[in-house]
Amino acid sequence: MKLIGILGGISPFSTSYYYEVLNDLTRARLGGRHSARCLIHAVDFAGVEAMHVARDWPGVTKELLVAARSLEAGGADCLILACNTMHNVADAVADAVSIPFLHIGDAVADAVQTAGLGRVGLLGTRFTMEAPFVRERIEVRGIEVATPDKPGRDDVHRIIYDELCAGIIRDESRERFLREVDTLRAQQGIEGIVLGCTEIGLLLDSEALPLPGFDTSRSHAEAAIRFALD
Repeated sequence: MKLIGILGGISPFSTSYYYEVLNDLTRARLGGRHSARCLIHAVDFAGVEAMHVARDWPGVTKELLVAARSLEAGGADCLILACNTMHNVADAVADAVSIPFLHIGDAVADAVQTAGLGRVGLLGTRFTMEAPFVRERIEVRGIEVATPDKPGRDDVHRIIYDELCAGIIRDESRERFLREVDTLRAQQGIEGIVLGCTEIGLLLDSEALPLPGFDTSRSHAEAAIRFALD
């Protein structure tokens, strides 16, 4: 089994979710007491969050490059960045290491394409919904991507940052997300929904949604396990 390098801490709650899913997938593949071989470099979320809120992407890049290189030096065979928003600097991180970098956008695009859908909604932080770094990885497959209107984006972003990144799970926030899914289906004709933030899986079960759901964290973890085992 290859060693999976996880660049995490963005937030720590999503990193622990990744670790849980990676181990669940490994047990499902290998059975018994098998667990995923992982090496985690967790950054200080507060510092990284402050930089990307200030749009200091060079500062974010510098912080993540140090972490990525430490994972490669520690013997990781591949690298996953456990955060959708931070994939805004994914190209620089991938270029900084010689080991394979598994992009979260490619992983979820594979899942949507396999499902045969032509139009999906995307929920995530404001950065992920408004910038192209995840969306274009889906659209290049010929799949249309829809996002909420500005009030909807603001609500989704606020819930992620103020609640999920702090480990707060509220039923009313779950209902708000589900209303947004219903609105996207009714007004923009989506056939599925991409949960494009690594914390959203803590709030919503992608398999319990009213239409096909694609948890980017789970798709990313599945790609890492395929790499590690195949």
